[in-house]
Amino acid sequence: MEKKGILIIGAGGVSTVATTKCAMNIDTFEKITLASRTVSKCITMAKKIKESVGVDIDTASIDADNVPDLIELINTINPKVVLNVALPYQDLTIMDACSATNTHYIDTANYEHPDEAKFEYKEQWARNDDFEKENLTALLGSGFDPGVTGVFVKYIQENYLDSIEYIDIMDCNAGDHGYPFATNFNPEINLREVSSNGRYWEEGKWIETKPLEIRVDHDYPEIGIKPSYLLYHEELESLCKNIKGVKRIRFFMTFGDSYIQHMNCLENVGMLGIKPVMHKGVEITPIEFLATLLPDPASLGPRTHGKTNIGCICEGFKDGVRKKFYIYNICDHQECYKETGAQAVSYTTGVPAMIGTKLVYNGTWDLKGARNVEEFSSKPFMDELMSQGLPWKVIEL
Repeated sequence: MEKKGILIIGAGGVSTVATTKCAMNIDTFEKITLASRTVSKCITMAKKIKESVGVDIDTASIDADNVPDLIELINTINPKVVLNVALPYQDLTIMDACSATNTHYIDTANYEHPDEAKFEYKEQWARNDDFEKENLTALLGSGFDPGVTGVFVKYIQENYLDSIEYIDIMDCNAGDHGYPFATNFNPEINLREVSSNGRYWEEGKWIETKPLEIRVDHDYPEIGIKPSYLLYHEELESLCKNIKGVKRIRFFMTFGDSYIQHMNCLENVGMLGIKPVMHKGVEITPIEFLATLLPDPASLGPRTHGKTNIGCICEGFKDGVRKKFYIYNICDHQECYKETGAQAVSYTTGVPAMIGTKLVYNGTWDLKGARNVEEFSSKPFMDELMSQGLPWKVIEL
């Protein structure tokens, strides 16, 4: 039987956007199945999308940690593509189920072991042959950062610069949700990322920094000057591999003083710990317990106001002349919520997830193996961004 349709795994804020956008593009995807460990979330989401978009979505229950169960579900549904918007901890199990069932794979964030605050592409890239020999595509990191940021760099390389020497990825969320402290995506993933040592790539080697040690005050178009802190982010690993000749790549993200103060306090008292501890005879993991106390990121949509600005500053040479270009997208939290029921952080990840999936599904992006977005031609993705709600702009600095 010919493969048809898409299976989406995960039912959080990003999935809300990605699934809604897939429904808006049902002419491409033909059929949509949404699966999660908590099937009630899938049913609720499917009902809302039916009401807003008019598209029926099938639902299913799945333990994404269980490869045999994943294989059984994929074989039952027989989708052409699986979009993984579950947790990064589950990338490898879903990848293995896809290669075993001759199914294309897409995700938005690279693999992270639940017991180690470290993320890298090594184990996903190691599965390249599993997909290549089956004539399959595993598209890694098709969110915004990673994802759109890699496509932005490739677009500058293809259209504006003969060579790129310096890349700064600048991520600003100027939204206000009204809480003293909350995270805009999965609290556990967010806090592990921000509280880890920073790292950037320069002259062929990695340079490590203390958490939030390096700060720049950057002027974000339509937002203004915001303090931005150097973090390690996974697209640095793939870009330094795939963009030849680059000398330095850095990633910066904005954080308000209140966020940093709360995070430092929580870390100082051990609440960001990822190792289990005993509490009144019950074993708990501090950061998992903290995540249950914090507001659900999916609930922030109706109360978040303001804008995001995410982009890349690329410096290099064109016809022997040094030039610098800034390519970026601006999103309004409330506009995103009106369209999809989610705030801009989920929107800027969920829309590119749909776009990458669409390009693999219709065969426009057809490189085989485990691939990152910047390995493909940028134009189809950039065109889709313009028509799917993430318009971009290029300025020369």
